[in-house]
Amino acid sequence: MFFIQMSGFPGSGKSTLAQEIAKRIGAIIVDHDISKTTLLESTEQLEIDIELELTGKISYNIDWSLIEFYLSHNHNVIFDCPCLYEEMVQKGTNLALKYNVKYKYVECYLNDFDEINYRLRNRNRKISQIKEVKSIEDFRYTIENSKKPNNYKCLKVDTSKPLDSYIQEVLNYIEE
Repeated sequence: MFFIQMSGFPGSGKSTLAQEIAKRIGAIIVDHDISKTTLLESTEQLEIDIELELTGKISYNIDWSLIEFYLSHNHNVIFDCPCLYEEMVQKGTNLALKYNVKYKYVECYLNDFDEINYRLRNRNRKISQIKEVKSIEDFRYTIENSKKPNNYKCLKVDTSKPLDSYIQEVLNYIEE
């Protein structure tokens, strides 16, 4: 059994890769954008004013509850989120230990500001997702400061290349 934590800047290809991995190994994807979008849509429909930061925290709590539920029922799980906080890595590694599953960390790396913005502008965007990156400084800071586990081997894939060129490397990493 596996718990795979995806990481990477928005638009770097996390969801595309997560879907391909899930299809090949039979995993459940917990997509942070889905839970956060659902929460935002619900507050909008109910005309409840809630801070954007708070919706992020609440939706992460929902995500972690779902991840734990699926792991406790012996499912492979992929968590599709940017992984920008140390707490994300800590919770992921702790749940993998608790349920005695392999922990895997896959970072989708695309160090191309223009390509990221092209992808962000041209995707079918959920309301929780950004439309574009306004500052190259913020972009650089974020890709250079994603949080990684210290005691686990991590895989960084160059997602500027076609998915077919790196999917086998990712599957090999997951299986090792």
